[in-house]
Amino acid sequence: MADKIKPAKPAKDPFANVPHEAGAPKLDKIIVADSIQRRFGGLTAVDVAHFEVQRNAITALIGPNGAGKSTFFNLLTGFDRPQTGEWSFNGFSLHSKSPAQVARSGMVRTFQLTKALSRMTVMENMRLGAANQVGENLVRAMFPSLWKKQEAEITEKAEELLRRFKLDKKRDDYAGELSGGQRKLLEMARALMSDPEIVMLDEPMAGVNPALTESLLDHIVELKNQGVTVLFVEHDMHMVRRISDWVVVMAEGKIIAEGPPNTVMANKAVQDAYLGAHHDTDLFEER
Repeated sequence: MADKIKPAKPAKDPFANVPHEAGAPKLDKIIVADSIQRRFGGLTAVDVAHFEVQRNAITALIGPNGAGKSTFFNLLTGFDRPQTGEWSFNGFSLHSKSPAQVARSGMVRTFQLTKALSRMTVMENMRLGAANQVGENLVRAMFPSLWKKQEAEITEKAEELLRRFKLDKKRDDYAGELSGGQRKLLEMARALMSDPEIVMLDEPMAGVNPALTESLLDHIVELKNQGVTVLFVEHDMHMVRRISDWVVVMAEGKIIAEGPPNTVMANKAVQDAYLGAHHDTDLFEER
């Protein structure tokens, strides 16, 4: 008699035993930051005691305007330097690493204002995202046999990603001719050219029309399904609740709360940070 097929066990929730508190330790951390401070004159923009990101999960970093979210992103990815602190990716220190070195380690980011090179075509933008290109080395670039094969592989990968992001018909258009939402898609697609382990998105929904919002959300969820960790800054609370596994809240440069979306939004400190005394307002209410 044939053995009965056992039903697959549901995937274990990596946050099941994680306390809902600021600086909570994670089961499988991919980023760890300690004692990060960034001051501009007398203003302390970032003052993070401890921060961890769970691997293969979607984590949202939220907070009111001026909370220090984008500055913290810049510090983690090498675009700015803190006065104090240590941070690591996959157990390796990123202290004093340049943005290029951070990206080569497998940690890439997008920006609130898209960085697509407007006078280059969509395909040329995609090729720029590929890592470890032979042409970056002057000596090896002199030998076509060394770079032609890689160039063909890069183009094939770029075309595959453009199809996935429904930008294949725009491959020969200048990036500057794309809509704001299409440039967001291009930036996300280009980030995947280097096969990153984590993608960090700075306000991915900013300036995106509703017609492309669903597409962007689907692509972010698909990143996780393919084993990529996602950390994103966002003001759209509906998006945060819809796709986030975990939410980290910043206010006045500090992390004040962590937890699942609905739990965090019921946190009094979070309500104070966003709404002041207006606790009867729903943070997810359409505005």
